Amino acid sequence: MIYLGEINRLKIIRSSDEGMILVDKIGSEVLLPKQFVDSHFKQGDLVEIFVYKTIAGNTIATIQEPLILVGEFAYLKVTSLSPEGAFLAWGMDEDLFLPTNEMSKPVEINKQYVVFAYVDEESGKVMASSKINKFIANHEMELQVGDEVDLLIFEETFLGYNAIVNNVHKGLVYKNEIYQPLQLGDKLTGYIKKVREDEGLDISLQKIGVMHLADTTQEVLSYLKKNKGFLKLTDASTPEEITALLGMSKKAFKRSIGILYKQRMVRIEEDGVYLL
Repeated sequence: MIYLGEINRLKIIRSSDEGMILVDKIGSEVLLPKQFVDSHFKQGDLVEIFVYKTIAGNTIATIQEPLILVGEFAYLKVTSLSPEGAFLAWGMDEDLFLPTNEMSKPVEINKQYVVFAYVDEESGKVMASSKINKFIANHEMELQVGDEVDLLIFEETFLGYNAIVNNVHKGLVYKNEIYQPLQLGDKLTGYIKKVREDEGLDISLQKIGVMHLADTTQEVLSYLKKNKGFLKLTDASTPEEITALLGMSKKAFKRSIGILYKQRMVRIEEDGVYLL
């Protein structure tokens, strides 16, 4: 079966005046138009190729690589607006349509939004939706505290930033635990901090527990080595000063300095920390 909006593994069976004919395992055919035929393609080749329906309603294959596949999320730019919706740049000749009734809020030209790609049941065309919560769910999670996960930041709230977790779930990164600049559309690695009873996920951008402490200690040590063995931070330094310089919390900084001190790798003075 040929899947619209996805990468398909197809076989080239013949050439035609319009391009090349590709077929799947059950004999379904699709056209690869001339303008997309790679000079190395030949009859009998198996190719990994994207298939979708054009605005005109024709199903074609293309060697163009879209920025989003059906079932995925991406941060895409609005190129134009119409009474029915908006069009998004997604790496193809024809822009991706975002219907008005699939907008979580009105969009603006030249701004970017996190969207989900789906196949419209009526037309068979790939379309976008910015109603992210329709396509993510936190039931049947197989995640545990400390697990490393992929994040896509899609929404800012008064508590912090909501993120799509592993392209399936929703998690929250709390503002008071963020020690680096964050923007909508950012793709990051995160770690499960807590799986709440209400099926919520608390996410940390730093490794959990001992693993995080090892990382922050190494970061402090690396800073000292790169800065002539001196770090101008003390117990009196503010959390903001520590975050700006090292990208970590004051608590993590103090613990890391404590570890290095016990290992006799640093000495602590009134004006800062010195590497031994």
